[in-house]
Amino acid sequence: MSEQVPVLRIGQVLLVSIQTDLDDQAVMLLQDDLAAAVVESGAHGVVIDITAVEIVDSFVGRMLSTIASISGLLDAQTVVVGMRPAVAITLVELGLSLGGVRTALTLDKGLRMLEQARAVAMGENTSAHPAERGRDGVAPDAAAGL
Repeated sequence: MSEQVPVLRIGQVLLVSIQTDLDDQAVMLLQDDLAAAVVESGAHGVVIDITAVEIVDSFVGRMLSTIASISGLLDAQTVVVGMRPAVAITLVELGLSLGGVRTALTLDKGLRMLEQARAVAMGENTSAHPAERGRDGVAPDAAAGL
C-alpha cells in the first residue's frame, strides 16, 4: 500500500513536500488528492518540493507534468522545487522535458515565482525595481499611463 503525500495550505498556495521516492500508486493518489485540494481551497498556486526525491522514473516524470497540467486547468500554477542534479539528468536522459512545468531551485524562489505570476495575472506592474516604484507600489511611468 502506498503512503499518502500530505498537501498543506499556506495562504493561497498548496505545498506538497515529497519526502520519499514515489511508486506509481502514490503518484496517482497524489494527483487525485491535489486536484481535489485545489478545487476545495481555491488555491492559485501549487509548489511540489522534491528535494528528498533521489530517483524519478519516466512514469513519475510524466505524472509531475500531468499534475501541473491538471492544476493549470483548475486555475492554479505549479512550480516544482528542489530538483537534484541527478534527477534532472535522469529526466533529460529519459527524454522528459516536463513541458509546461515551472521549476525553481528552492522553495523560497518557487514561492516568489508564484507571487510574481499572480501579480502579473492581476495586472500589477512588477517590472520596476521596488526602489523605483511609487508609494502605491506602481512604477511612476505605469501610474502615468505611459
